[in-house]
Amino acid sequence: MKLTHVDESGKAKMVDVTDKADTHRVAIAEGKIYMKKATLDMIEASEIAKGDVLAVARVAGIMSAKRTSNLIPLCHTILLTSVNIDFTSFREEKMGIIITAEVISTGKTGVEMEALTAVSVSALTIYDMCKAVDRGMIISGIRLLEKKGGKSGTWKASEHQDNCGDSDSQ
Repeated sequence: MKLTHVDESGKAKMVDVTDKADTHRVAIAEGKIYMKKATLDMIEASEIAKGDVLAVARVAGIMSAKRTSNLIPLCHTILLTSVNIDFTSFREEKMGIIITAEVISTGKTGVEMEALTAVSVSALTIYDMCKAVDRGMIISGIRLLEKKGGKSGTWKASEHQDNCGDSDSQ
């Protein structure tokens, strides 16, 4: 397998997508933020002093997806047609929020980085808004769940793949 962002002499390069066809592209990513029960209770009851945590995190995720090429040096600027951010609370042995981002575009290159960036910035925003009550929150498991479109077609993470699993061996 050859790295696409490195030329023959090992120098970083932006991939030339000039001759690629425009296709419908979708990427779905997820991540988790673990927190104390009291913090999750406060988020769900809208009792965090800084405001509606999930509303702000949703807007931050959308904004960051649109700015991904400004954050990651070799990413192409992409016209996004849709960005959706969803939050699901979980209360198990550990508790917190699952963040899911779906990014859609029609273009020459995929939107995986935009979906991963949206999840990451949403999680960081939750942390920022809640750090006064819980500095021990843990952001974890940020990963691509699915991508569609382009020459390589559809890819889905294995249901049994853990966050450190080798996705190429699936």
